[in-house]
Amino acid sequence: MTEDTPRVEAKAKERKNQTVQKSTLLVSVALTALLAFIVGTRSDQLFAAVAPVFGVKVATDTVDTALLKQVYDGLVTNFDGDLDQGTLSDGAARGLVAAAGDKYTVFMDKEEAEQFNKDLSGQVSGIGCEIGVRGGQPTVLRVIAGSPAERAGVKAGDIFVSVNGESVAGKDAGATAAKVRGDIGTSVKVTLKRGEETVTYTITREQVSDPSVRWSIADGVGVMTISRFDDQTAALAEKAAGEMKTANVHGVVLDLRGNGGGYLEAARQVAGIWLKNQVVVTEKAGGEVTGTERSSGDAVLSGIKTVVLVDGASASASEIVAGALQDHKAATLVGEKTFGKGTVQKVLNLPDGRLLKVTIARWYTPNGKNITKEGIVPDKKIELTAEDANAGRDPQLEAAKALF
Repeated sequence: MTEDTPRVEAKAKERKNQTVQKSTLLVSVALTALLAFIVGTRSDQLFAAVAPVFGVKVATDTVDTALLKQVYDGLVTNFDGDLDQGTLSDGAARGLVAAAGDKYTVFMDKEEAEQFNKDLSGQVSGIGCEIGVRGGQPTVLRVIAGSPAERAGVKAGDIFVSVNGESVAGKDAGATAAKVRGDIGTSVKVTLKRGEETVTYTITREQVSDPSVRWSIADGVGVMTISRFDDQTAALAEKAAGEMKTANVHGVVLDLRGNGGGYLEAARQVAGIWLKNQVVVTEKAGGEVTGTERSSGDAVLSGIKTVVLVDGASASASEIVAGALQDHKAATLVGEKTFGKGTVQKVLNLPDGRLLKVTIARWYTPNGKNITKEGIVPDKKIELTAEDANAGRDPQLEAAKALF
């Protein structure tokens, strides 16, 4: 055998490989052409067949569009009155989503979607005061700093008598707030009762920003109030925590009362102020784990005694934070049982500014509990009665501070 034998065999092997590669290429080209034809003619069916291989969930059936068409034709042909196409489309979408039977899965038209985004971001068009019910009457609970209401002279404790001359006596907070809100640049006339005095202000509405986090430090105790979990919450909460750490506080109160939730990511980051790389929440869909969120950040308040205030309006993202801190024994919960919303929603954009908010999973605390309908039971149960609120007392906050 000569020295060239291995080289000849190598060349022969190379030619064989090239032949195989060419044949493979031809097959690949043929498959590509076939797939291109299928994609062009049966794309929905192909996607439905292939998507599960890559873990993508797709719809494999459809609603009876023929029935919808018959209903629409029958309505248009026979209805005695005017019909708006956009309203009909919104109604059909709303009914379809409502039929899922989940109160957290909802369709929002353009106006509802805009209000949803404003509420979540804290951007509202109004005078800048928080309204609640005290003694059965709509009352100013808080005036936002720098707001038109503050400049006009509105004060916490003022009772709403009328808005634009229309009585709001006995109305709930939502109904009163809806009358006070309006377009930027327009005016609203509010009549308020302050003790024995009645005052009237005409206030021009502005775009008002209400930060999701407020905090104060007094007597070695920091109080951090989070009203919702938006895209600014984590940064604001971390700033508050940094100031508390610098002030060398010996106790922290995290007030999540009335917090209806918000972004999961914000909740994860807020939990990271106390927890160092620990499980915050686990998500499951169809009984299978789809994700586990761990805390991130420097856990600047880790080791500092913390009390979390909760009530029946603490829901969703606020329950995630409260549950994580309770399970990891990083905080003591004080107050009343939380709302009990143990599901996760995803917001999908639809044409013309519409939105679909759809439930995609259930979430579980680090100890594996789903709190749907059950809520989270505080370690120390303290009620805040209507009498307390009317008198300006806060026994829950007092009980929290007494633990330090």
